[in-house]
Amino acid sequence: MAYSLLALGDSYTIGEGVSPHDRFPDLAVRLLQDAGQSFRPPEILARTGWTTDELAGAMAGQGLVGESSRPPYDFVTLLIGVNNQYRGRDVEEYALQFEGLLLEAIRLGGQVIVLSIPDWSVSPFAQTYLPDAKGRTIADVAADIDAFNARAAGITRRYDVTFIDITTRGRTAGSDPVLFTADGLHPAAGTYRIWAEKVAHYIVRTLANDHQ
Repeated sequence: MAYSLLALGDSYTIGEGVSPHDRFPDLAVRLLQDAGQSFRPPEILARTGWTTDELAGAMAGQGLVGESSRPPYDFVTLLIGVNNQYRGRDVEEYALQFEGLLLEAIRLGGQVIVLSIPDWSVSPFAQTYLPDAKGRTIADVAADIDAFNARAAGITRRYDVTFIDITTRGRTAGSDPVLFTADGLHPAAGTYRIWAEKVAHYIVRTLANDHQ
């Protein structure tokens, strides 16, 4: 029987600016298949620009919310929140809505993997457009991302769910345009592969432990 993966999120999950072949959920599944694991193609529910409440609405619209929703998935990834921050929304509102999404993901999946929000302040886009009309600087955005991730990580730990940090690696890599798509904001394929490797590594380890 083939395993299933559901990926929930926004532009980082749908792979804005790259081919479907290079999105991190698709890359993760191919890495797992290469490692000898039987996986169906991933199901992806994500759209560029979505905030936590918009993802929740889409999940409801797709029948992924509530006790009568689809059968459980083997794995679910959740990466959401950058658009809450980008729009200047409150971190506590984010935390409340993120917790709701996490609970739905737990109900849908045998194993849930939360990925941290990447820091877009290191992007060429940010170097050009910050400070913005609201007066937010690069330092302000980075601090916001830290605050959002701290709340998400705390909630994730409370439910004993895996939290994978992809933010630190992005900050270390810096703002070299080759690391981004043509819009100067979204990651290029090489970055998505790094995320996929982290996800695939965790899944391989989990499956190995399950079979011991």
